[in-house]
Amino acid sequence: MLTLEEANRIAGGALAVFQRMDGVPWAGVFGSQGKAIASAAFGRPSGDLTERAGHPTLRGIAAAEGGHMIMGQGAVPIMRDEAVEGAVGVGGGTGEEDEVCARAGADLL
Repeated sequence: MLTLEEANRIAGGALAVFQRMDGVPWAGVFGSQGKAIASAAFGRPSGDLTERAGHPTLRGIAAAEGGHMIMGQGAVPIMRDEAVEGAVGVGGGTGEEDEVCARAGADLL
């Protein structure tokens, strides 16, 4: 597991918590974080964005954000009183498996 300081150094401060299972490539931080960024930005599961990811508006938003968004299944927003507080992103399984895990994590918050 990365320490919070290590995660923030890797993610430029945009990451609050990251946990990686033993034997999983370190690059997973970028996939799971990219999906979480997309989910938080649009207030919906990142997989909902996949079909429209090529739309000029979504491409423009992703470019303006810095190109970190990944509009693939695997993240869900964290909602409080109908407001987006962040998102949980997961990588390493299928998109469906990632989203199930992300939803389970978000439900615990």
